[in-house]
Amino acid sequence: MAGIIIVGVDGSETAMKAARTAAKLAASMGAELRVVTAHESDTTEVVEIGNDKWFIHESEKAEKVARDVATELGAEGLRTSFTAVLGKPQDALVAEAERVNARLIVVGNVGMQGLGRVLGSVASSVTHKASCDVYIAKTA
Repeated sequence: MAGIIIVGVDGSETAMKAARTAAKLAASMGAELRVVTAHESDTTEVVEIGNDKWFIHESEKAEKVARDVATELGAEGLRTSFTAVLGKPQDALVAEAERVNARLIVVGNVGMQGLGRVLGSVASSVTHKASCDVYIAKTA
């Protein structure tokens, strides 16, 4: 099964656990791993120090998170790619999976217990909206 496997990351250790699981699945299937970070705003922060001024975009911070994870997981020869997508995490993962015709989305099970299971979580929402298979990794 070649193709693309999508995994969402946000810089947390639980997301990294899901990413490691996704990397193992991608390697065993000969698939590319696409690391996705969602950002819910498109704000820009201006940082001024002395005469220097920097513009830090929310999308750039999100892309850096995805790039760092893709680089780490790709160090062993796994084909990886990355992107930052504007939107809520569950919507961003589903939209990116549809855009690249992914075969699988890997999400962690954080939020699948207790009240989170009733109110919803990223994993629950993705499983209901995705047009491809969804793998829920044990990360909690």
